[in-house]
Amino acid sequence: MDINQHMHFVKDSADLLSLKNLLLKSDEYNAEKVFICAGGGCIASGSMKVKDAFVKQLSSNGLSDKLNVMETGCLGPCALGPVVVIGKDDTFYQKVRAQDVKDIVEKHLIGGAIVESLLHPVEEKKVSKKSELPFFKNQDKQVLRNCGKIDPTKIADYIAVGGYEALSKVLTSMNSEEVVNEVSISGLRGRGGAGFPTGTKWNFARKSDDETKYILCNADEGDPGAFMDRSILEGDPHSIIEGMAIGAYAIGSKQGYVYVRAEYPLAVERLQIAIDQARTFGLIGENILGTGFCFDLEIRMGSGAFVCGEETALITSIEGNRGEPRPRPPFPAVKGLWGKPTVLNNVETFSNIPMLINEGGAHYAEKGTEKSKGTKIFALAGTVKISGLVEVAVGTPLRKLVYDIGGGMSTSKKYKAAQIGGPSGGCIPAEHLDVPLDYESLNKLGAIMGSGGLIVMDESSCMVDVARFFLEFVQDESCGKCVPCREGTARMKEIVDRICEGKGEMKDIDELELLAGTVTNASLCGLGQTAPNPVLSTLRHFKEEYIEHIRDKKCRTAVCKDLIVFEILDACNGCQACKKVCPVEAILGDKKQQHIINTELCIRCGLCLSTCKFDAIVKY
Repeated sequence: MDINQHMHFVKDSADLLSLKNLLLKSDEYNAEKVFICAGGGCIASGSMKVKDAFVKQLSSNGLSDKLNVMETGCLGPCALGPVVVIGKDDTFYQKVRAQDVKDIVEKHLIGGAIVESLLHPVEEKKVSKKSELPFFKNQDKQVLRNCGKIDPTKIADYIAVGGYEALSKVLTSMNSEEVVNEVSISGLRGRGGAGFPTGTKWNFARKSDDETKYILCNADEGDPGAFMDRSILEGDPHSIIEGMAIGAYAIGSKQGYVYVRAEYPLAVERLQIAIDQARTFGLIGENILGTGFCFDLEIRMGSGAFVCGEETALITSIEGNRGEPRPRPPFPAVKGLWGKPTVLNNVETFSNIPMLINEGGAHYAEKGTEKSKGTKIFALAGTVKISGLVEVAVGTPLRKLVYDIGGGMSTSKKYKAAQIGGPSGGCIPAEHLDVPLDYESLNKLGAIMGSGGLIVMDESSCMVDVARFFLEFVQDESCGKCVPCREGTARMKEIVDRICEGKGEMKDIDELELLAGTVTNASLCGLGQTAPNPVLSTLRHFKEEYIEHIRDKKCRTAVCKDLIVFEILDACNGCQACKKVCPVEAILGDKKQQHIINTELCIRCGLCLSTCKFDAIVKY
């Protein structure tokens, strides 16, 4: 059966179910598959060359009719890409190159023997099945349930796994109040950072008497190291469309917009394909499923301003103005886009909705904690063995993400901290590794869940420098509209810069805390209100490092360049190799005599250290 012959405009709920059943019986759906990750990370690593090699090898071996090569969304373990999964036996191959494909086809697909050199090593033994790898086994994939299993550019794949059944359910058997109640029962909180109850937000807009309402999706993912929303857009775009359509029905909206940054070209391309397909099949647009409900969707692209992740700044940007926040109240649910009631949620939040409706709010609430329900996606990065996209139940301990899923530290150094919540988040030290990752527990430690960025650091990281990095980011990204954020973050950065340069004073710590309180309490929007978090959390958990920088003029990790000292030891034999490479002639001494370094002239470039072959130079 050719799937394309049976794809058509979906007239009603029964027609949708009939189409799904046809797809499940089709030859294409039931054929054995080779899944190739076509997420942004794997594409950058060469997965499209791997795909082309598979197509060529399967053709030359007469297997093209028996095996389908499928491009999927992100499978998760980005550090291991390009990754390939053989569908029939769930074999997981990592770091596959085009030249490896011949072995996979001939030895595995034809000969039945696993290519062990491409398997992921687990505790010195090879594990072949994806489901047995600790990275996957310790996750609870709900929102990411389809990523890595369907072709994101084919609506047929989404319908075959139950896509748009939740939309059909609400349009044919639920009124708007029942939909909102189901979302409220689930306990779903907004996954964009603040964690506001989704059902409550939807209910505010639903109760408005205004005939014109809007529903918006925030896909302006700006946290350094975060790629949760991008991966959903790339791997399962129809789940966002369906979630937004359900939300539109719940609040009485006929028009939605997805605000996505232009730096996500692949995500934009796949989302637009999905929107066009959904419109062609009658799943958005006029008279959806013959119910009389009308809803359409458009993409609006932003230019990458971090502040446009704030809801009122995003709304202002869609309106065609400079992305700057507005005072609240009134909140967008009362007066938002073009002055009309507006609901804004992020990508991950909307992707929860179809599953939530299908399974019921009470079932959804079984996962998570008492106050934080469901699962959460994290972008695990930094000094872990396996970085990538992971999904776990809310409340899962941080230790499980770092060690059970991420495989532990990728260096010989110990875990030191994890920066969670992006530039507005905080650092979690080793003594709190067992903290449950939920909104309340993280807030107690001076951190936030945020959108899910999680950067792990080992003992080579200087926490004062970490605070400086994130403070510099938020200061650069401040829109400048309000004085506390514009000037306060600039003054905080000046103080931290002085401390890193060895020019700080003990009173600077009190000054930082005072400024942080002012910026937090007086800033107009969430960017300024949370901008001091990296400084406050590092002061709270790593205050001794600030004191060392100020009092001892020492950076224990030798990261802060102005505090680094190079010293030539007695082992020096006067070979003069270091003297020859020093660009400022800071190394003194005669040939075959121990040299010395003039610390006033030294620019701390490190050339002497890297040149010495006798371990006669140390850095501290």
